[in-house]
Amino acid sequence: MLEKEIKAKIIEKIFTDSKGFLNPVDLEKKYPPRELKEGAMVTRVAPSPTGPMHIGTLYMSLISERFAHQTDGVFFLRIEDTDKKREVAGATELITKALDFYGINVDEGQNAQGVEKGEYGPYTQSKRMVLYQTYIKYLLEKDLAYPCFCTTEELEAVNKEQELQKFRPGYYGKWIKCRGLNGEEVLKMLENSKSFVIRFKSHGNFENKIKVVDLLKGERELSENDQDIVIRKSDGLPTYHFAHLVDDHLMRTTCVLRGDEWLSSLPLHLQLFETMGWQVPQYGHISPIQKLDGTSKRKLSKRKDPEANVNYYEEQGYPPEAVIEYLLNLANSDFEDWRKANQYKSIEEFKLTFKKLAHSNGPLFDFNKLNDISKEVIAKFSAEKVYEYVFKWAEKYDQELEGLIKNQAEYSKKIFNIERSNSGGEKKRKDIAKWSDVKNEVIYFFDDKFNLKKDEAMSLLFEMNVEDIKAIVSSFLNNYKDTNSKDEWLAMMRKICVDNGYAETGKIFKSEPEKYKGHLADVAKVFRVLLTGKTQTPDLYEIMQVMEGDRVRHRLI
Repeated sequence: MLEKEIKAKIIEKIFTDSKGFLNPVDLEKKYPPRELKEGAMVTRVAPSPTGPMHIGTLYMSLISERFAHQTDGVFFLRIEDTDKKREVAGATELITKALDFYGINVDEGQNAQGVEKGEYGPYTQSKRMVLYQTYIKYLLEKDLAYPCFCTTEELEAVNKEQELQKFRPGYYGKWIKCRGLNGEEVLKMLENSKSFVIRFKSHGNFENKIKVVDLLKGERELSENDQDIVIRKSDGLPTYHFAHLVDDHLMRTTCVLRGDEWLSSLPLHLQLFETMGWQVPQYGHISPIQKLDGTSKRKLSKRKDPEANVNYYEEQGYPPEAVIEYLLNLANSDFEDWRKANQYKSIEEFKLTFKKLAHSNGPLFDFNKLNDISKEVIAKFSAEKVYEYVFKWAEKYDQELEGLIKNQAEYSKKIFNIERSNSGGEKKRKDIAKWSDVKNEVIYFFDDKFNLKKDEAMSLLFEMNVEDIKAIVSSFLNNYKDTNSKDEWLAMMRKICVDNGYAETGKIFKSEPEKYKGHLADVAKVFRVLLTGKTQTPDLYEIMQVMEGDRVRHRLI
């Protein structure tokens, strides 16, 4: 049998059903270059549906989406589901809903409603099998790939031998076995139904160095790829190395931003692009978010760290705007200064740059920073928006809080309006970092949840005696009016101080402490404790205005 005929039979055995295969030339026509303005980026995020989304994937999505949209380009979502052993049911829905929840605008791919949009799909790899098989067939025909029949045991034996001899692990050089099989040997094994994979035929030399330019890490010198890597597994599915290559070419990706664990694979991917004769996208390898573990740093782990899972932030009640601001703070070193100078501008107006993008060992996750940013973000919300957010969160995570604010909606909105930027005061309330903080900060407003015992009050007012407290309260009740303005209320409080032996201000008290029992803050503390059960609260006057006269008097009597 002629060599050409043997090759045809081999390919026929490998692809028992080649219906639907397209000529590579026809695929170029089906997925033409995009018509975009010069400099517009086409970026993507391509997670595997193996469980809840990692915060690192959201981080990568945000960066990729920002670069695409600030250049008037396209950002798409591709689901890479070729690892069927690790796939988790419902994980794709978790991914799409997370992107939607955090406002990551996907131009193409599946949305949160499960609808796919875009002309370069399908955007799920399991629906693109015919495309991968078409190109694998093409590589076999061009003698750029070959079937490999090595068993798992044989490959493990090779790895052990390489380890003993201190060689690099892998399928290369003298360790390659199946590349040298002739056509008749290959055909016989296929006819005997021997399990096989398809390997790429590398012509690289590891001793050769190639220069690559990374968008973040700059120019690097790496060893040329010499590995005959698997491009199709024994189950017929493509490997990541080959599938993402085909997808990024046909989807016309111009810029691939991915984790820096893939940097070592870049020579292989460049070699594959060159072999296929395709234009290489720009690559940028982003360092992962790190966490301090004792005195050392490590990557955030979904197994060890609850904050690695994006669901954690929703469960805790961090508003999505705060999480996105925090991730931008991690991503670009100048975002914090920009935000200080542009407090009320949309983050859409901030421009990410590769120069400022974090590219060292990875940004360090800091809960204190996240909480500070979240407090600032929430402080800018209107009371109505806070109410809507809290109610939606409580519906899912805190039924008690949901019931309280649902049954007393207008009262609750007044509570949330205390020290809001739209409440007429200069001060902004910054005691809430997440919605799970809310109940503790507002529960005392609700009469059926407020039950301050006398001994509890006295333990908080331990510096004062009972007679002084009674006298201060009596003076207040004799003079308090619901209609008092802030200035009138403050004048009344100062008069109570004078009438009961307290200084009107801390400054006066400090100048002659021997003359006074205390000062205005001590008198205010009496009412703060008796009305709220706390020693630190938002503005006391505003609290009284929200509680209104009857509730105030009832708690003071």
